[in-house]
Amino acid sequence: MKPPVFHDETAKRALDARLARVEGQIRGVRRMIDEDARCQDVALQLAASRKALDRAFYEMISCMIREDVPAGAGARREHANKVAELLARFG
Repeated sequence: MKPPVFHDETAKRALDARLARVEGQIRGVRRMIDEDARCQDVALQLAASRKALDRAFYEMISCMIREDVPAGAGARREHANKVAELLARFG
């Protein structure tokens, strides 16, 4: 079974843009800490960054579900178990 990959170029570009925004958010958080920003403000920015990363993670799970479904009941069950394991572990 081949590893899942993003085949949809539009979705790939959207994910890359989302990750670039997260990268900018993290740089902003580091700057806020360096400038002694209020803890509440830093925490809010961290939460926003985490939410954006979570959305990227779920997009990858969605990609696995949609684009890497093997033939055969046993292989499909194994694939479903891998998706479930990722969700249980990190979701």
